[in-house]
Amino acid sequence: MNISETILDPTRRHDFVLIFDVTDGNPNGDPDAGNLPRIDPETAQGLVTDVCLKRKVRNYVLEAHQAEPPYGIFIQENSVLNSKIGEAHLQDSVKTKEKSAKTGAARDWMCSKYFDIRMFGAVMTTGENAGQVRGPVQLTFARSVDRIASMDISITRMAVTNEKDADKERTMGRKALLPYGLYVAKGFFSPSLAKQTGVTKDDMELLWNALANMFDLDRSASRGFMTCRGIHVFTHTSPLGNAPAHTLIDRIQIEPVGTPRKFSDYAVNVNRDSLPTGITLTSVIDG
Repeated sequence: MNISETILDPTRRHDFVLIFDVTDGNPNGDPDAGNLPRIDPETAQGLVTDVCLKRKVRNYVLEAHQAEPPYGIFIQENSVLNSKIGEAHLQDSVKTKEKSAKTGAARDWMCSKYFDIRMFGAVMTTGENAGQVRGPVQLTFARSVDRIASMDISITRMAVTNEKDADKERTMGRKALLPYGLYVAKGFFSPSLAKQTGVTKDDMELLWNALANMFDLDRSASRGFMTCRGIHVFTHTSPLGNAPAHTLIDRIQIEPVGTPRKFSDYAVNVNRDSLPTGITLTSVIDG
C-alpha cells in the first residue's frame, strides 16, 4: 500500500476517490424499504451513505487502538454522548477556565481525545456545552457505477422462536442482497479545518489505513464480500486548492468491459497525464 509523505501532510488540501465493490451482499440496507440495499429510484443505481462509511472507519480505529486517547471514538454503539461531553467539563484544563472560555476548552479537550471528532466533526451542545466541530474530512454518498439488481431472498430456519410453533418445524425469513455492485465515493480534506481540530500526520496515516482496510474488519454474512478496489488522492500545494475538485475527480473513469458481475468486468482508467500545476496524484490502492 502506497502511503507517501505527500498525503500524510495535514496542512495540504486532499481530494480523493474511494472505489469499493460488494459481491452477494447488502452494503447498506434501507430501513424504510425493508432493509433492501439503498437505491436511487430514478437511475436504479445503488447508494451507500457517508454515515455508513464513517461507521466503518470508526470501527477500524476502535479495533486498531482500543479507544485509547488520542484515538478514542465519540460516536460508538451503546455510548451515551452527554456523559462523554460531561467528562470534558471535569478536566482541570476546563474547570479552571472562566465561564466564557469553558466551551472552547471543552471543545479542544474533546478534539484531543477523540479521533472521529478531529476528523469528522461533532455537535456537542446536547448536554454540557462543548460546542460544535466542523470536521476536515467530508465524504459523499457512494454510488454504484451501474444499475443494481436488488434481491429479496427467502430463507428458512430449522428452529422456531415460540413453543406454540413447535409443530411447524421451521420458520421463514428474508435476506436482502445484490449479486454485484461497484461503488464510488468522493472525499475531501480541508487543511484549515484540520488546523482547528488538531489533526496530525499520524491521524492522516490512520485515515488512509482505515479506508483501505475497513472492510476486512467488518465482515458480515449480510454484507457479502466487500473489497476496497481503489483510493486515489489528489493533493494540492495550496491550502485553497490548485484546481477545482470535479476536474480532478473526473480523471478517474470506470468503464464496463463485460457484463458487470465482478471487478474484472470493469476498466478503471486513471489519467495521470498533464496534471494541473501544484497537483500530485497518489494511488494508495489501485485495483
